[in-house]
Amino acid sequence: MTSTHPFDKALKIHHSDIRVGHFTGMTSPDYWNMVGPFGGTTAALALQAVMQHPDVLGTPIALTVNYAAAIEAGAFDIQATAVRTNRSTQHWTVQITQAGASGAPSMTTTATVVTAARRETWGESDMPMPESPRPETVDRMSIGPSGVAWINQYEMRPFSGGIPSKWDGSQHHSETRIWLRDAQPRPLDFASLAAMSDMFYPRVWLRRAKHVPAGTVSITTYFHVGPEQLAEVGTGYLLGRAAGQQFFNGFFDQTAHLWSEKGVLLATSNQIVYYKE
Repeated sequence: MTSTHPFDKALKIHHSDIRVGHFTGMTSPDYWNMVGPFGGTTAALALQAVMQHPDVLGTPIALTVNYAAAIEAGAFDIQATAVRTNRSTQHWTVQITQAGASGAPSMTTTATVVTAARRETWGESDMPMPESPRPETVDRMSIGPSGVAWINQYEMRPFSGGIPSKWDGSQHHSETRIWLRDAQPRPLDFASLAAMSDMFYPRVWLRRAKHVPAGTVSITTYFHVGPEQLAEVGTGYLLGRAAGQQFFNGFFDQTAHLWSEKGVLLATSNQIVYYKE
């Protein structure tokens, strides 16, 4: 009997009888991140609610997730609503809530999703995959720190811009290049691609080699492939590249790219991150 993958357990949501598009779920200790779930898992949950909606059209092309508050351990509710459906695109809003101290729902996460019925057209990539060593030649990153369980769910092999070994303010760049995939093999799909788009630690840590408080406020991920291209990736490695762009008065943005081993650009993302001095 095949056991359920930890990521699929974390994404397990149930249709509710309250209204169409309403789901319930439970947080997963396997993807915990200090004070709440790993943000990539939360993004994947928002996408999952849309993909399991009976009225969904096509496949995802864009996902924006806004983290209003940390999700506490326990039960949560998700509402996915189609606000506009055109011939080829569909626009969604998603809300994740938890019961507050008074029992009333408290908003933790808002999101928007755009899905589309793609049609075959001319296509090309102007963002080639960087040159890189083969993943099996790169050392795997060691187990993550206490309280950051989600890191252990991934196999990460950074070959440039790893987490600083010394927090001494000596760094002067913010780029990381890394091979990554699920630690327990799992075929790539849109949900796991959304999660992996948020796997890069805050660029301010690398840029300054200083461990300051930081957290994602909002992330947008664009999907550049369909189910057939994801199936070709299977359980293989993804090459990830992330870099900061502008650090200013408590917020910075960082961009990320994910390619398959064959050099296909699968997804790009950009996020705005809060940090303290």
